[in-house]
Parts: sequence; C-alpha cells; structure tokens
Amino acid sequence: MSSSEVPSGGGGILLPLDLALSSGIHIGSMVKTKHMEPFIYKVRSDGVNIINMVKIMERIQIAAKFLARFVPSEVYIVSSRVHARKPVLKFCEVTGFKPIVGRFLPGTFTNPSLATYVEPKVVLVVDPRVDEQAVVEASKVGIPVISLVDTDNSLSNVDLAIPCNNKGRKALAMVFWLLAREVLRVTGTLSPSEDLNIPVKEFEEEV
Repeated sequence: MSSSEVPSGGGGILLPLDLALSSGIHIGSMVKTKHMEPFIYKVRSDGVNIINMVKIMERIQIAAKFLARFVPSEVYIVSSRVHARKPVLKFCEVTGFKPIVGRFLPGTFTNPSLATYVEPKVVLVVDPRVDEQAVVEASKVGIPVISLVDTDNSLSNVDLAIPCNNKGRKALAMVFWLLAREVLRVTGTLSPSEDLNIPVKEFEEEV
C-alpha cells in the first residue's frame, strides 16, 4: 500500500504509517453504502473503497473513551466472525471486557430465563450484518451499540461506528490492539505515550 491511500498530512495517526498501511485496516470492499460515504477517502482504480485513515483513528479514540467509562464486566464484545475470535478474546483478556464469540444465542440480551442471559451496559460488535441478532437485541433494550463497520455496512441501530476493514485477519488484529491500547491509556493503566507490551501478532487469528 502507498501513502497516497492516506489523506495528506496524516494527522491523527496513532501508529507509524507503514505499520497502519501494512495491516490493511483502511482497505474497504468494492461496495459502499450511503451510510459509509463520509468515511471513504477515495476509490482505487480497481474499484476498492479506501477508508479515511484519520477517521479510523479518531473513532478508535472516541470509542476507547466511551468504553473506559464503564466497569469492564459491563462491556460485552460480540462476534460470530471466525477471523475475529482471537482478536476479541485477546482484547477482552487485556481490558477485562466480556467476550461472546461464535454463535450468538437469540435472547441473550432480552430473555432473563435463558442461562446465557446477560445485561451489558454497552455492546461492541465486529460486523453489524453478521452480528445482527446482537445489534437488534441491544437496540430493543436500550443498550448502546459500538460497531466496526466496513464500506458495505449499514449503520442502522449502530450508535458509534468505527470505520475499518472488519474482515481481514491482520486488520482485525490491528483494530483491537489499538483499541486495547487506547482504553488502557484512558483508564491510566498505560501512560499516554506508552504502548502495549503485547505484539499485534498475538491478536491475530492463525491461518
């Protein structure tokens, strides 16, 4: 990837530009929804939509500040996507948030008679389409929804969007590594200039 895929100036980037680019965090799909148009920087000659890197980083910081307001056990991270399993579990291990990976059982947020029933104060999903059941249930009971969103996603029932590549292994690892670092910085576990002592690779699902 080249620096031409990043807005000039590169302000707001939370890590070295070459590392950000190599993760593919900004590479969207060939489809774009009207909801996602404000987050798209350009369309490549091959039709792939490139997400504005500065907006990605800004939203990660906003989401981190919001998540840090809650007791960790009140925050649930949901994903049915295979490539997100390890990033979500590692993110929750580092932050103390609660993971729900794999199949999301209907009624988990709405049916108190279920053994799986939980009452989050906020929910983060990896893909609002794949994790639609969780998004709909959270919306029904008034739980704020944060979601990673690619260029082909809708923002229906999403309260805070983090635009990014939410499908690639490396991209998901990078998003959750950055989000973990920012949450820990906001809570004071890390200093504002301190990095996680865990490499991004440990957040990445194996092939």
